Amino acid sequence: MGMQLGDNLKVTLFGESHGKCVGALVEGVPAGTPLDTEILLRDLLRRKPGRKGLSQRSEPDDCEILSGVYEGKATGWPILMLTMNSDAKSRDYSFLPDHPRPGHADLVESVRSDGTADLRGGGSQSARLTFGLVAAGSQARTLLDNVGWSCCAHLHSVGEVKSRPLFDLERKTPLNPSSDSGRLNCRDTEAAKSMSHEIELVRKDRDTIGSVVELLIEGLPIGVGEPWFDGIEPSLARALMAIPGARAIEFSHGTRSSTMRGSEHNDAWEPGPDGPVLEGSSEAVADGSLGGRSTGSPICVKIHFKPPSSLPRKQFTLHLPTNEKMPLEVGGRHDPVLGPRAAPVVEAVAILVMADLGIAGGYISN
Repeated sequence: MGMQLGDNLKVTLFGESHGKCVGALVEGVPAGTPLDTEILLRDLLRRKPGRKGLSQRSEPDDCEILSGVYEGKATGWPILMLTMNSDAKSRDYSFLPDHPRPGHADLVESVRSDGTADLRGGGSQSARLTFGLVAAGSQARTLLDNVGWSCCAHLHSVGEVKSRPLFDLERKTPLNPSSDSGRLNCRDTEAAKSMSHEIELVRKDRDTIGSVVELLIEGLPIGVGEPWFDGIEPSLARALMAIPGARAIEFSHGTRSSTMRGSEHNDAWEPGPDGPVLEGSSEAVADGSLGGRSTGSPICVKIHFKPPSSLPRKQFTLHLPTNEKMPLEVGGRHDPVLGPRAAPVVEAVAILVMADLGIAGGYISN
């Protein structure tokens, strides 16, 4: 089963949306790495449900660390991190498995498991399991801090409402959870207000909407990354596309690259104070990775998320016992947009991938 991420820093997810718990087993964190519980709580708060206009599933998301940490530091042994599920309402999924939802993995998971899968709330395919990614990423953040690398992600757009580029926004100060910016994980205050209005309109229309999360990776020297399939872009793309609802990844100029000329797209090298740098390296405009390895410029990534498939409108879809299309109204407490709660997941996944590549390349000691 593909529930593991990383080669040197390994994260294995476990649990089900309506099971007893969800969490992660983290292996490869160097002994002595400090665990900052304040940062852990802050990261988990950015992901948790229950905020205005988003999923109203009320989970405290308290993180229990059952092994691998002693007196606030990693011991070098596997770290088991989990939270108990306390607000699952399984009756909302009584139509499963007979009436699989459009846009969900209900039917394919039922076929894969020969009917034995726990489909409630998405089971092991649920975004509920991203708790483990955020908890693990928070533990690994110190590894990047020690070498001056950083990963920052925020909500870039909701539908057609877009924020300014993340590079032009303040990225270090924690957002106020009670503000629109904090609630939506968007660092553009004005855009967050417009996004909040757009989400409310969609919610009142009993529908959902797509979104984009922007990720900025900074501080890398030239050369971080491995050849071919373990390069920065392939490694990030594989991990980020595993986040539930992700549909496309763009690096640097992204899809616009296919309409540009080479003379416009190429970034020339020029002398810098400490060695070669790319033109535009002081801004997030130059390619942050070439040949799968870092160039010393910021790496800008956009992750596109589909509209959530669970929506309160009536949908007509196949009813398996009758082999006919029948109406289905999906109840439960679902997000009208994925980007706000996906932003901290994107950030955590990027931290885990870059820490893994850093250890492989000898930039981070293990």
